[in-house]
Amino acid sequence: MNHSENIDHDAVLRARTLLLGSGGITVHQEADAYRILARVSPAAYLPRLARTLLTFSYRQLVMPELRLPVLTEAVAAARRIDGAEPNRAKLLTDTLDACRHELYTLGRRAEAFALCEEMAHEGRRAFEAGHVASPVYAHDPLATALAEEGRHEEAARLFGEIARVARAEGDPSAVPFWHTVAWVAELDAAGRHGEAVDAFATLVEAGRERLDRDGTSLAMLVWKLVRLAGMLDADGRRDEARTARKEVLGLLTELADSGERKGWSNILSWWRVLLALSGRTDEQPVPGEPAPAFGVNLGWSPDVRKAYLDGREPLMEAIEALSPPVGSVPVRDRLAEMVLLQRKLTHRSVMYWESRTHLILDPLRPLFDEGVALARRLAAVDDDRGPAVLARALTDRSTLLVAGKRYGEALADFREAVDLG
Repeated sequence: MNHSENIDHDAVLRARTLLLGSGGITVHQEADAYRILARVSPAAYLPRLARTLLTFSYRQLVMPELRLPVLTEAVAAARRIDGAEPNRAKLLTDTLDACRHELYTLGRRAEAFALCEEMAHEGRRAFEAGHVASPVYAHDPLATALAEEGRHEEAARLFGEIARVARAEGDPSAVPFWHTVAWVAELDAAGRHGEAVDAFATLVEAGRERLDRDGTSLAMLVWKLVRLAGMLDADGRRDEARTARKEVLGLLTELADSGERKGWSNILSWWRVLLALSGRTDEQPVPGEPAPAFGVNLGWSPDVRKAYLDGREPLMEAIEALSPPVGSVPVRDRLAEMVLLQRKLTHRSVMYWESRTHLILDPLRPLFDEGVALARRLAAVDDDRGPAVLARALTDRSTLLVAGKRYGEALADFREAVDLG
């Protein structure tokens, strides 16, 4: 029996007629037609089938229980495209990316991780074949997945490779912000603190150079320097941390006096990621459970993101349970725990309200104010821990105030934090 004997030629004719007709057809009819025609001309119709199914999966009317089967079929179609086809890599990685996102949403992390590995493998294969320009094409999801699974050494190596390629492919004098921050975060998480500080310092230096050329925001350099100072302190490099904070004071003074040197669009994601990164050590991941990839901007798995944001309600309940009755004597350990919980709640809320842009102060200012108020109460009863905790709360609020363009208040908070030593 030859191949032609297995084909329903009437079905092929009907499919072609349907696609060529002048009337509108549903996406279901379009997909059915491509399924039939892909048997006759796989080179021509497998890409169309995969793309149609991928587009269909994004529609809001698609029932959730149908989304994964649709994406699974899209991936299967894309995998069948000939490896010599130059556009195969993009279509396959697009379908794999959508499918792994859905698997993460459903909590099927092992299967999703396997798709991340396949995306990276396909990216390498396509680069070697000359179909894509970058040797780390489609590697970001795997690096993020490794970070979420606590495999920080592997994530650091991969993010480091991605950052080096990004720098080589772009302006040689520039340091790619997002890739470098993700790399630094994983170096730090892997215990390679000195390397993390040095890598982040290159990002700060690049920001200084761009500022001299009037090519970056004063606010962005403030946020970078604040984060660098915190990392230097944690690495025992106190003098360098003090120097960084002195530089921040100078920048905040300029902002308070005259504002930014030029206008900027929404840059809050830079602040949000660096603030979240400063709180990574406050978060103790549950053994065997995934944790957020602090340092990554928009690549968290949906189940990890949901769990992180859902944690706000338990945190509020825990803070309420620790609140002493009116008129009671403050207890140092209880206050210290409340400060920590309030900071974690605040950081989660920053991510929750990330799209609020210029209205960011409305939902967030009360949370930062409460953090400072709690820290002041602790400082009043605990000479050992209190000053450092208050300085951190004031520093956090000053970065929010910079984001909200309340530069004079930001300067006052930061100056008080520096004076606390």
